[in-house]
Amino acid sequence: MTIPPTMNAAFLPGGRVVDLQEVPVPAPGHGQVLLAVRASTICGSDLRAIYREHLGEGPEAYQGVVGGHEPAGRVVGVGTGVDRVRPGDRVVVYHISGCGQCDDCRRGYQISCTSPRRAAYGWQRDGGHADYLLAEERDLLVLPDSLTYLDGACVACGFGTAYEALRRLDVNGADRLLVVGLGPVGLAAGLLAQALGVRTVVGVDPSAERRDLALRLGAVSGAAEPTREAFEAVLPGGAETAVDCSGSGAGQLFALQHTRRWGRVALVGEGGHLSVDVSEHVIHQQLTIHGSWVTSTVHMAELLELLDRTGLHPQVVVTDTRPLAEAGEAYRIADSGTHGKVGIVWPDA
Repeated sequence: MTIPPTMNAAFLPGGRVVDLQEVPVPAPGHGQVLLAVRASTICGSDLRAIYREHLGEGPEAYQGVVGGHEPAGRVVGVGTGVDRVRPGDRVVVYHISGCGQCDDCRRGYQISCTSPRRAAYGWQRDGGHADYLLAEERDLLVLPDSLTYLDGACVACGFGTAYEALRRLDVNGADRLLVVGLGPVGLAAGLLAQALGVRTVVGVDPSAERRDLALRLGAVSGAAEPTREAFEAVLPGGAETAVDCSGSGAGQLFALQHTRRWGRVALVGEGGHLSVDVSEHVIHQQLTIHGSWVTSTVHMAELLELLDRTGLHPQVVVTDTRPLAEAGEAYRIADSGTHGKVGIVWPDA
């Protein structure tokens, strides 16, 4: 394909604004790959820490780059030293590019890289809300033929994050799972838990629209408002395992309070301030609590294989798509908090 000299790209200056600009198409250097982006979904972290207002420092320091850290696309150009992927390959981007040398990077957890060279796509280096994306070869995973670009974009962060949490919890058929927060990551957790053998998944969310969506998708077998009475009516006695995807202190506390004695809890929702009676809700309950941040490239590859084998398509959680020219509308929909996953897609995706 002929690569044009310029491309359209979406930036996130804050204040719930999406700024579309025409910028040069980058050229791949050593170890780098140029992708024609075909799907780029919107994450709750983008909404919370960039779209609404610029917050945070360190990993959450947005550097005025092209937005979007959940891209998938087709390889259209490679630099010198690239030997694992080739033009025409369909790939998903692991959205943090680490130093490649520290212990975390060597284990595949570039998310936890502490080197000054660490840069997340869409945060500290250009992301996927553009016609083309420059990526490091080491950050790419080839999509199985059975998965779409939109499937891949969902895996890049949301499904990868949910899968990592479930692996930490070591869920199995003897467990019942409580999912707190039925946004895109919560939906992913419910769907993946069932693919891993969990028979009962109950979700809680204050949004009736999201509870209904979770039930329609089959992500949960029961859904309730986040109150003790409503939850107990659906699952008396609590669950053996729980994952908080709400990112709110109230949601995190709900997960702890409604997990059975000797249970396991994973916290993945970013944000929130948790105040808990440690003796009553943690020590005396003999709980194991995991803080789980995204996933590793190793586990993301494992997840892609699982999806291919089970026929589960992550794009089922996508309720709305828009072209890049309507990225502003895509963000407004995602920010409403009542829809599923929202994606920016290209015509031939």
